Amino acid sequence: MTPSPGTAVADVLIHSTRLITAGGDGRPTDVPDAWVHLSDGVVVATGSGPVPAPLTAMPSIDGSKVAGAGAILTSGLIDIHNHGGGGHSFEDGADAMAWAAAAHARCGVTRIVASFVSAPVSVLTAQLHAVAGAAGTNGPLIGVHLEGPCLAHGRRGAHDPEALTPPASVDFAALAASGPLVQVTMAPELAGASGAIAALREAGVRVAVGHTEADQECAAAAFDAGATILTHAFNAMPSLHHRMPGPVGAAMADERVTLEVVADGHHVSPIVVAMLFRAAAGRIALVSDAMAAAAAADGRYRLGGLHVDVEAGRATLAGTDVIAGSTLTLDRAIRNVTAWGVPLTDAIIAATATPALAIGRADLGTLAPGARGDAVLWDRDMSAVAVWRDGEPVER
Repeated sequence: MTPSPGTAVADVLIHSTRLITAGGDGRPTDVPDAWVHLSDGVVVATGSGPVPAPLTAMPSIDGSKVAGAGAILTSGLIDIHNHGGGGHSFEDGADAMAWAAAAHARCGVTRIVASFVSAPVSVLTAQLHAVAGAAGTNGPLIGVHLEGPCLAHGRRGAHDPEALTPPASVDFAALAASGPLVQVTMAPELAGASGAIAALREAGVRVAVGHTEADQECAAAAFDAGATILTHAFNAMPSLHHRMPGPVGAAMADERVTLEVVADGHHVSPIVVAMLFRAAAGRIALVSDAMAAAAAADGRYRLGGLHVDVEAGRATLAGTDVIAGSTLTLDRAIRNVTAWGVPLTDAIIAATATPALAIGRADLGTLAPGARGDAVLWDRDMSAVAVWRDGEPVER
């Protein structure tokens, strides 16, 4: 059984709400008393003040009545690093994928890059095929992120050490041809990394530096070679030191690089998260790194081939204190970072336009005319009240 879709609506007008979205330059715009017209799956027009007369006859939603005073409209949230949720992992087949995506949709996430931990290449190929079969046209899953298997043993975190292998032993061109591969995380110091980065970039796949022992020079060389993302900044990599800036310093200094941040209060200190937003303005992508326990109860779960215990919302490898993904959802990430001093407009861009652009999807993460009709209506406390994907309401 899979969640049933929402009722299709050819045209919908959402009005009387504050609109926060990315402008043409990627920077946040904050428009009071706004309206947005969605039609045939895309954003047709936006504006503020009185709704133009030709639009007043179509089905409409009064944001202030539905979500209350202080209602906010944004584009749908984009999670480019997500292993599952609602008690389900993306690795467990089409039904599990649908339920996990539905759990995150209730939190305002309209598009997800399904992430898979390190595994044999044959398993990764099967996972790519599975996502290709389950994603459908314009569904919630927009591709695959392979977080491995080319990771540093000493920085593997919750990855099975038996599954790790150097880039030189992986045919990335064949992997990219197996399914909707969007992003690959690798340690750039490993043998064959530079060739793998080139092959992936040639195939249109984004490369992320992560789970690595790389110093600043090695990470900077990987960025020069074509890597454009830093996987969950500060985690599973050398720390930022005033004389040895490491991968985080290299990413902060390079305007081409997007830095993923897991803002759950466990992965990175709130003080450091706020610092990153200031130091790399417009280049922070909030990600959940969620595993099956996101939007679900504490207990024992599985991540790849390893067992994970979740207690008080914190996920660790069974019997250890090693962080194993998170139970974060992106709506909570937004609420967290704003409580830590990040402006709401910047937090929303970090969960919408920035991750979308990081994977080359300029049609997502914004409510500019021509973009996909993905939208979320929030109450003043940033809890999702209504969600649309391709202009259709998403069942919640």
